[in-house]
Amino acid sequence: MMQTITVEELKAKLDSGESIHLVDVREPHEHAEFNIGGILLPLGKVQTMQVDDIEDFKEEPVYVYCRSGNRSGQACLILGTMGFQHVINVSGGMLAWQEKYK
Repeated sequence: MMQTITVEELKAKLDSGESIHLVDVREPHEHAEFNIGGILLPLGKVQTMQVDDIEDFKEEPVYVYCRSGNRSGQACLILGTMGFQHVINVSGGMLAWQEKYK
């Protein structure tokens, strides 16, 4: 079963200064418009297993986000099959984040 986290829970972790691995699976233009500091790794790269940028995080929690939570959900499932042990999908994605924290 895929783990999820709400934008509120994620923001609390970030605000507390917790060091966490954030991965943004949106497209570069979306990332440029607004992001919360994640490593940009578009879903297409995840699908073709080009994940060198995050290879080191296989044993650690990785929080994955996109616009709404759909692409990040797909990315979490794929990463799971590639041996990432703690992938967490950010529910609602950046739409929820921007709605909550205008």
